[in-house]
Amino acid sequence: MQILRSPRLALAIGAFVCAMIAIVGARLTTPALIAPMAALAPAAIAQAGGGSQVTARFISPTGSPSRHPILSGAEQLDEPVRAQIARAVAAIPGVAGVRWSDGDMLAEADVPIINPMHCQEDVQALLRARTIRFEESSARIDAASLSLIDEVAAALSPCLGAIIAITGHTDSSGPEPGNLALSRERADAVRAALIDRAIPADGLRASGMGSARPVEGLDAADPANRRIEFAVLATDPITPTPVDKPGPR
Repeated sequence: MQILRSPRLALAIGAFVCAMIAIVGARLTTPALIAPMAALAPAAIAQAGGGSQVTARFISPTGSPSRHPILSGAEQLDEPVRAQIARAVAAIPGVAGVRWSDGDMLAEADVPIINPMHCQEDVQALLRARTIRFEESSARIDAASLSLIDEVAAALSPCLGAIIAITGHTDSSGPEPGNLALSRERADAVRAALIDRAIPADGLRASGMGSARPVEGLDAADPANRRIEFAVLATDPITPTPVDKPGPR
């Protein structure tokens, strides 16, 4: 009785008891909630092209029942099929989010799966007719190319969350150590310009190749080798992700 005369201690005990009731209740009810989702998953996977090789385990990384299934067994399937499977499982009523066991994708029923090649192709289309130009012997982007940088940023924006490689190239004029340094500085300048246009910095990788990789069919000394190339290496579309959902790799 003396213990209960302390309001703070009584509140602490009450909170502890409520927490234990909630934990026990969750452990008793979660399996019942998960069972219908797990029963529907095999058919959804098969219909999406996963056959019987892809499985969905409705468990958390710690082994507890979870509405965030982990998919596995699709290592030999191409990305479009993997995307279809993830979307099909995410569409099952009650499923809160889906991820692959290799951490390759996060999918939800209302999140579009974006093909990173679309972004790369859009950028390449922009750069076929125009070139990002720099001031002579400098990494400063020419003012006339700033509008092209705007368009490149717009083309890349659907793939926010992707790893985007920015590679600078030069022709073979001048000593190669200087070419390497200049090509990297120019790639860094383009990276900085894209960051200024709201492309996330952590997804941009800049490098310089100097004159080591001329355009196919061109002599290494041809000025047309002075260029910036982009490659979209991977994608995990950025969406607001509640803290209880597994994040992309």
